[in-house]
Amino acid sequence: MLSVVEQAAVAVTSAPLRQKTLLRFITCGSVDDGKSTLIGRMLFEAKLVPDDILSGLTNESKKFGTQGTNLDFALLVDGLEAEREQGITIDVAYRYFATPRRKFIVADTPGHEQYTRNMATGASTADLAILLVDARKGILPQTRRHSHIVSMLGVKNIVVAINKMDLMGYSAEVFSKIEADYREFAKGLGFSEIVCIPVVAKYGDNFLEPSANMAWYQGQSLLTYLENVEIEDRLREAAFRFPVQWVNRPSHDFRGFSGLIAGGRVFPGDRVRILPSGRDTKVERVIVGDKDAQVGLAGESVTLTLTDEVDASRGDVITLSSQPAMVADRLAAKILWVSPQAMNTEKSYLIKLGSRTTAVTFSTKIAKINIGTGISENTDAPLQLNEIGSLELTLDRPLVCDTYAANRELGGFILIDRLSNDTIAMGLIEKTLHVQPLEPAGTNGSHISMEGSELPGAIPNPKRGAAAVLAAPVTAAKAGAPVLARQPTPASNFADLLKNRVIGSAITAAIAYGVTLRADATALIGVAEFVAKLAIGWVRR
Repeated sequence: MLSVVEQAAVAVTSAPLRQKTLLRFITCGSVDDGKSTLIGRMLFEAKLVPDDILSGLTNESKKFGTQGTNLDFALLVDGLEAEREQGITIDVAYRYFATPRRKFIVADTPGHEQYTRNMATGASTADLAILLVDARKGILPQTRRHSHIVSMLGVKNIVVAINKMDLMGYSAEVFSKIEADYREFAKGLGFSEIVCIPVVAKYGDNFLEPSANMAWYQGQSLLTYLENVEIEDRLREAAFRFPVQWVNRPSHDFRGFSGLIAGGRVFPGDRVRILPSGRDTKVERVIVGDKDAQVGLAGESVTLTLTDEVDASRGDVITLSSQPAMVADRLAAKILWVSPQAMNTEKSYLIKLGSRTTAVTFSTKIAKINIGTGISENTDAPLQLNEIGSLELTLDRPLVCDTYAANRELGGFILIDRLSNDTIAMGLIEKTLHVQPLEPAGTNGSHISMEGSELPGAIPNPKRGAAAVLAAPVTAAKAGAPVLARQPTPASNFADLLKNRVIGSAITAAIAYGVTLRADATALIGVAEFVAKLAIGWVRR
């Protein structure tokens, strides 16, 4: 048991640790540029490798190592058997470590073009990227591709670690040329800071202390820079976004909405809006764990209780009424194609944004990014494996979203093949092209029909199309007009069902005939779908 003095000492020494900031970063670059070796050596230099792991590394270096009789520090990160046998990185490897000044989560990503999708996965949560460049080879196509990807995913701070300087005689001229080449290439990528550091990952030069072999370099060492770099906390300064992951209903006395705050902050008493329904209410309690909190911050898992009984479920998004997200069905997006099969603009895919999934089709006009020049080139050719392009997406139904620049969680998405269920692309929203109108703040937006069917007492608004309907009592009262609410009857309900479903069934029948070329099969398919739609619609009403 600790004495009072020892307890006080522990409290004093541990207090600063609780104030440490967290930095998420990745290592990326072309194959064999030394990414895994850099992370392993960094952990070793910072004395963060336990003795038993270090002892095991000695034996593994003899079996799998590529450094002769020296320790192969890449093996501290490359844990898969296939990675050790081939001496490459295949999957993303995450490592957590801490220094007296900061906590770190590093993602070691693969350099092979074949595994670019894994690199993009690691970059999607990073605040900073360490881009490895082999001093012998300079800037390579994969170096450029990874730079475009981290730029696309919103990483603003780049460290260009020019590695293997020992093989170039620690030449300052070689370093200066690569630095100039990269800065020229990266001019249009939107990085807020680019720092170039000459290193030798195998020996730890310029990792903790300035290297005597490169006295001409007057900048910070790698770990010193990582400990001190200021990363803008955009997440907590953003607008409040709370995707509902679970409706917490342990008893009839409690109903809360649980999830991870994707942006901003929320206080009890804040007026919030449920999207996509558009219903406004107030936050009653913010619960963290099993205790009430005064505020919920971005990155925290919380449960919110609301003052009103509102209809909200998994996939809905809670925002501040004064800063709502968008509900859109047409988007301008930039995507990275990660499937071996080329994009098919005539095919329908699935888009998963947050916890909602719907069908999506692509525009035929695509602006492909030339990896070498960074210039967008308009083309009708579909995207191929590892190509990046900008295009328009048309969704089957509106989804709650933000631009990626405003919020990563609601601005990023993946595309899925409907047949194989494979992820075939990842993307980010650059802007919305058609926003779904919502109810005026404070009205019950849950009465909006997303199918376009007129609800009892509703007046269609021609400016907003068939997918949106305004509640008649609210609209007519505001306009000073008399309210003429239609009273539904069985006959009118049946007429509505026929009107809204005959066209769709006719289209389905036409498609079926084009595929089967059999009238009997077409008739059977058309009738079956029509009856099913009729039954479903009747049950809904």
